[in-house]
Amino acid sequence: MRRLLEVGVTINKLSYIFFSHLHPDHTGELVPFLFATKYPHTYRRRKPFTIVAAKGFVDFYEKLRVAYGEWIELAPGLLKISELDTTGRDHLDCGLFDVDSLPVNHTDMSLAYRITGHDGRSVVYSGDTDLCDNLVILAKGVDVLICESAFPDEMKVPGHLTPSLAGRIATRAGVKKLVLTHFYPECDAVDVARQCRKTYRGPLVLAEDLTEIELP
Repeated sequence: MRRLLEVGVTINKLSYIFFSHLHPDHTGELVPFLFATKYPHTYRRRKPFTIVAAKGFVDFYEKLRVAYGEWIELAPGLLKISELDTTGRDHLDCGLFDVDSLPVNHTDMSLAYRITGHDGRSVVYSGDTDLCDNLVILAKGVDVLICESAFPDEMKVPGHLTPSLAGRIATRAGVKKLVLTHFYPECDAVDVARQCRKTYRGPLVLAEDLTEIELP
């Protein structure tokens, strides 16, 4: 929410929120967001918004309501939840853009998303994942692939990618631009771009907060 304000966007401008999975580093700001949606009165939301996630999110949300009660309970009709399939490809028409999803190799509820605008340009967000054919399929020919690269090549752990593995996915998919993100502190000690260049030769961006990404 802080970063949104730094670029001049208040939370009541958001129409959709997408969760790739439910780990705390990806959902930790949901409760503050819901609370802020109610307070202060000057920013109280009046237009409905939608949370998109894998099947099982409603149960997750209900457990948050048990813990926080009225502090995160919104006016009827304000919050919509759209649960997507975790066994295969799913599709969602969001009006100004379409979203396709496929499960990826991280948790049972992990999804990657492909967002396609009416102009035909598209962006894929990997979420957290290991090497995964579904991500290659979803990212085929995409304009921008925003891909996790949590650890250096020499510190590979199950469920996450490294720079060279992310590059391998981008090359197999024929993406037009690769953006690496989700760097754990261990990445600070290595040349992430150099490791990625072992397997990928196209345009490459190492993401930071507030990075602006141009579509090819």
